[in-house]
Amino acid sequence: MKYDRFMKISKVTLGEKKADLVLKNARVVDVFTEEVHRADVAVCDGVIAGIGTFYEGNEEIDLEGKYLIPGLIDAHLHLESTMVTPNELVSLAAACGTTTFIVDPHEAANVSGTEGIDYILDQTEDSPANVYVMLPSCVPATEFDDNGCELTAEKMAPYLKNPRILGLGEVMNDPGVVYGDRKLHEKLELFEEKISDGHAPYLPSEELSAYALAGIRTDHECTSYEYAMEEVRRGIHVNIREGSAAHNLEAIVKGIVKHNTPTDCFSFCTDDKHIEDILRDGHIGYNVKKAIELGLSPFKAIKMATVNTARCYGLRHLGALAPGYQADMAVVGSLEEMDIKAVFFKGKRIDPEKKPEIKPCPRELGETVHLSELKEADFRLPIKGNKAHIIELDASQITTKHREKAIGDTDNYIPANGLNKIAAIERHRGTGKIGVGICSRYGIENGAVASSVSHDSHNIIVVGDNDRDMALAVNAVIASRGGYSLVENGEVYDTLPLPVMGLMSDAGYENVSGKLERMINKAHAMGIPDDVDPFITLSFLALPVIPEIRITPRGLLDTVEFKLIK
Repeated sequence: MKYDRFMKISKVTLGEKKADLVLKNARVVDVFTEEVHRADVAVCDGVIAGIGTFYEGNEEIDLEGKYLIPGLIDAHLHLESTMVTPNELVSLAAACGTTTFIVDPHEAANVSGTEGIDYILDQTEDSPANVYVMLPSCVPATEFDDNGCELTAEKMAPYLKNPRILGLGEVMNDPGVVYGDRKLHEKLELFEEKISDGHAPYLPSEELSAYALAGIRTDHECTSYEYAMEEVRRGIHVNIREGSAAHNLEAIVKGIVKHNTPTDCFSFCTDDKHIEDILRDGHIGYNVKKAIELGLSPFKAIKMATVNTARCYGLRHLGALAPGYQADMAVVGSLEEMDIKAVFFKGKRIDPEKKPEIKPCPRELGETVHLSELKEADFRLPIKGNKAHIIELDASQITTKHREKAIGDTDNYIPANGLNKIAAIERHRGTGKIGVGICSRYGIENGAVASSVSHDSHNIIVVGDNDRDMALAVNAVIASRGGYSLVENGEVYDTLPLPVMGLMSDAGYENVSGKLERMINKAHAMGIPDDVDPFITLSFLALPVIPEIRITPRGLLDTVEFKLIK
């Protein structure tokens, strides 16, 4: 702390001057000693000046014995995946107790390059929370991707001067790390004085060690306790993910509780969480509550959502309630319920009723779907030979299984027996590339679902049980300049436009949430299982860095062997 600021705040600390704010009669949760003690908390100039019983303030709020915890931290998320504009998401999640967001604008960068990154930075500059950025490492994610831009180390270097850039975003090209891709290692070297996030599902032991050797310090892709421990043993901090599509918290926390595992190397993140889930369940506070329900002590769960993450990412002024720490705090009635009563950011109370500002989008970011209308014939799938390759969904996960099934020769496969047709259409450069395949356990009947949100290249992806409805769904997305569309029996049931890079809506979260809920309910009524999110699950079926098989505009991709399947 600079001298002049110290001299100003220390007068409050020593009781010589009134604080800006004093929270009286609080049960203060101490993340250093794992204890609760009754005290008043004095705030001056946006930081905690002192904790005691003798402070007076220009404003005083009696908490009447409620708990006071540090503001929660989301260790890893993509703001674009919430489908609303960045400031809207931050404002709504902040009212749920999350006061710090470590975001990776990987989606925006894959569509619009540095302009997309700048959009995220500009949109969150004045948000009511701390928003830090990890610079996307893999744009494109792999050599099989057809995305909108390429982000090189040279283009990334100027961002190092920005104090909100914490490090290198999730490095998902693990073969490139392990086997020495020069361009990728140039990026790792560029950020060697900062932190590099990982993305390493199911790496064999030796390869995981090489991954850590390269300087990767976190990962959010663990789906089991056993694999999480393999990473922790190599010095990798595990960000436990609980979002809208991937639900990894239960498996990992149950293992932590069973084995009484130390939790210093664990944090919480959402990764991809839709706005309707946040409004219904909360944000990182939901992760804390669920971990406590699984048997983790409230202290450890709160530390995993606060000080553990702050220490991991070098945010020394965040994550605790102590003198000199930023006055980011949440008031809760019960630690077990995590029922947020009030939230403070830099000592100012967040008004949960205040409507978030929707900042305008640059024109060029609203024109990113470069694609002509499609026809039924574009989805023809001839099959020759005895067996076809199938993308089999994993319930409540973003992984898939690679199956083979006898289909029989046909000039155009017509889905039957619980199978659907799936296609990915390149939308950035108008190349005309369309990959078509078969998937199982999605389940839609008499219709199709299409989306311009398809990780990580964000081409248009569609699943259906007939070519006509697949074409209609894709064309509805094109007409909306990006979005979600649901078609039933030859009619467009509804479309949610996402014109900001084909990823986000600027129509306001109320409109997004209401329409999306209606479309999701209809999609489930059309046969999609309850444990499959019709849109989020679909968006991951094009992600080539997750095992075992995906659809791309170039065709089916074996993501274990990293080769296209004929």
